[in-house]
Amino acid sequence: MSSADPFLVVRDGDDAAPFAGCAVAIGNFDGVHRGHQAVIGAARAMAGRLRCPAIALTFEPHPRQVFAPHAPLFRLSLPEAKLHLLRATGLGGALVVGFDRDFAANEAQTFVDEVLVARLGARAVAVGDNFHFGRARAGNPALLTQLGREKGFEVEIVGPQGDDDTVFSSSAVRAHLAAGELAAAAAILGYRWFFEAEVVHGEKRGRDLGYPTANMALDPACGLRQGVYAVRAVIDGETVGGVANFGTRPQFDDGAPLFETFFFDVSRDLYGKTLAVTPLAFLRGEAKFDSVAALIAQMDADAEAARGVIAALAASDPVADFPMARALARLRMA
Repeated sequence: MSSADPFLVVRDGDDAAPFAGCAVAIGNFDGVHRGHQAVIGAARAMAGRLRCPAIALTFEPHPRQVFAPHAPLFRLSLPEAKLHLLRATGLGGALVVGFDRDFAANEAQTFVDEVLVARLGARAVAVGDNFHFGRARAGNPALLTQLGREKGFEVEIVGPQGDDDTVFSSSAVRAHLAAGELAAAAAILGYRWFFEAEVVHGEKRGRDLGYPTANMALDPACGLRQGVYAVRAVIDGETVGGVANFGTRPQFDDGAPLFETFFFDVSRDLYGKTLAVTPLAFLRGEAKFDSVAALIAQMDADAEAARGVIAALAASDPVADFPMARALARLRMA
């Protein structure tokens, strides 16, 4: 990040003095969807009026991973991606609070006294109307508002956000991605969902098939529908298109899921690079073919279909008009 675009991340044990007197948006912010963006927008508006920094306060790991560690949680944005997204909202920084059972056992007023008042000296706080905090989730927006009056900070409660019959929520985005409904997910997020992962070595079967792929192992809890996608990615600052298969390769081994991408017109070595990849459209489900020749014929058809999707989006992409999508494009994310 350049000095012209500062975004400071403060974690447990770090000095939070640069955030003193801030306006703070609080939440888990998984995916930083349009509902989250409304909370962040409220904090930024208060910061503008009060002439103070605007930051996010978020928690890692996600509380559900602490209280239900054996239940897979499809996180829309892993920790670093979430910070990229928070940066794109125009905030000046983020306080990342470590979440564990000891932290969760604190009384609600302790969180306010120790974090919001003592550590941040917050002048304003914005939360969603379903925000709960403190032991047994006893803290709620009404209590936060009361404590704000007592401690000297403003509180704005942001109600549910949505379009038509859709309420913007992380669970709704997860459901759309699980169904391969990428456009519906993007309408809630305000940008096209993407993931970041390192390119790893695979079995190199793609080379023999005429489609050498960049292979990425996603979070095991990733709930994206398995199948074939048109994709784009940012590689060394350049946006490129491709066709990808996410799944277990039933033609060969039914192994652990991989996201395998054939990038169009890219011949450079990608091993070890961390790429931001955006699935653009679901093309078909995984399948096992009668022969390798039949598989290659289908891969040819998939590549042609993916090129068509990418060309159509280049001509007219409705998602590109969302403020978050424009901000991510400026930051050279997916």
